[in-house]
Amino acid sequence: MSIYSALNSAMSGLTAASRSSQVVSENLANALTPGYSRRVLDLNSPGAGVPGVRVGHVQRINDPVLITNRRVAEADYGASRIQSDFYGRMSDLVGTVDDEMSLASHLSDFESSLIEAVSRPDSQPRLNDLAVKANSLADSISRTAEGLRDLRINADNAIGSQVETVNQALKEIEKLNARIMVVEAGGMDAVAMHDQRDQLVDQVNEIIPVNVVRRGNGQLTLYSTGGVMLLDGKASELSFTPSRDILPHMTLGNALISGLEVNGKVIDTSPDGPLRGGMLTAQFEIRDVTAVEAQEDLDTMAADLIERFQDPALDATIGVADAGIFTDDGGFYDPANFVGISNRIELNDLVALDGTGETWRFRDGLYAAGQGDPGDSSLLQAYSDTLNTTRTVSSVGLGTANMTASTLSANLLSRFAQDNETASRASTFAAASFNELSQAELGLGVDTDAELQNLLLVEKFYQANARVISVVDELMDTLLRI
Repeated sequence: MSIYSALNSAMSGLTAASRSSQVVSENLANALTPGYSRRVLDLNSPGAGVPGVRVGHVQRINDPVLITNRRVAEADYGASRIQSDFYGRMSDLVGTVDDEMSLASHLSDFESSLIEAVSRPDSQPRLNDLAVKANSLADSISRTAEGLRDLRINADNAIGSQVETVNQALKEIEKLNARIMVVEAGGMDAVAMHDQRDQLVDQVNEIIPVNVVRRGNGQLTLYSTGGVMLLDGKASELSFTPSRDILPHMTLGNALISGLEVNGKVIDTSPDGPLRGGMLTAQFEIRDVTAVEAQEDLDTMAADLIERFQDPALDATIGVADAGIFTDDGGFYDPANFVGISNRIELNDLVALDGTGETWRFRDGLYAAGQGDPGDSSLLQAYSDTLNTTRTVSSVGLGTANMTASTLSANLLSRFAQDNETASRASTFAAASFNELSQAELGLGVDTDAELQNLLLVEKFYQANARVISVVDELMDTLLRI
């Protein structure tokens, strides 16, 4: 080997060692940085007969198949978590079997107060207590319905926030695509931009699961699982109008709340639609399906309770258009106005303690001209009997069956408890899958021990090449002295 070749080899070795130490240092410095991919320097021979080492580009170490599977698991986990949170909240609102504040407990308290009033119809304190228990029952139903309404509003707000996040992320990915193409066309490394872009893709994927297609010049194209174009050169624009308030009758079907558009085209947001699988469709399902079905169940219980005590055959003083003990916002309940009745149910002002407070009407008739026999408990007994009379009720969540009032309330609690348990198990399973794949992906990340060993090797390489240059320098001095 000539002196020139030796010097050339040593100089290229120093360059490679310097660049390698920089890459190793970056790996160590970002070992705990989320989204950082471990880098390695591409070193190879410059060609046959050419001395030295050729320093190539910095390579990112990742597994595209593992990343794809992790993204699928992450989107599933996000969707299942939203479902679990909803059913958990609904279970809290309606209460559990051993909860003294549950709907079933309030109904049981009302029934017990009726029995006590039957035993002493002349007792004003017992009639007053009956008014308190009836009011608590009506309040618990309307409070639960208002809690459900808040959950729908929260879902609508979350949709608006997620749409904004996706739009912003897609625009950033579009910009990074352009920058990466320019940087790599200039022969420079753009690994940091690739990391940043992958994090943005993860952000979109959690909301809308995506398929990533890699084009030439380092470009990415994004499609939803169902084939909706999200980014191909130019980012798509998602459109959604959040609602300030959502009343029970407002649905996507009657166009009183907003749907979703992509580039001006209406998109199906159902669980089986083209955007399926992530948090966005999960929020739409809560707002447009799950919460609507829950509203129907609550309305069914409220309507059943009102109709039991609104029957003129039960209380002869009630006219065909008169409200019973429980009312629709203070008035007569018309089954044609079923939607949202659980939000509007109230105790009749005639017997409510914060109203007229004439609780003797429980005993003598709601619309009696005056008080009757204080020892007559026949109407109170009829009230108690009507609670235990089976009536046909029907809703999506509860099905169709003949039930007493207490059976209906118990089935309502059981329905949400079971749904909560099922959703919780699904969320736990999805979390386990996501965590397992995340750990596998992290296993491809920076190993600080291995990087420190690499740094020691780089140091030795540097010393060896520096020694070669020193020897060449001594040889050149010796030749010049001859």
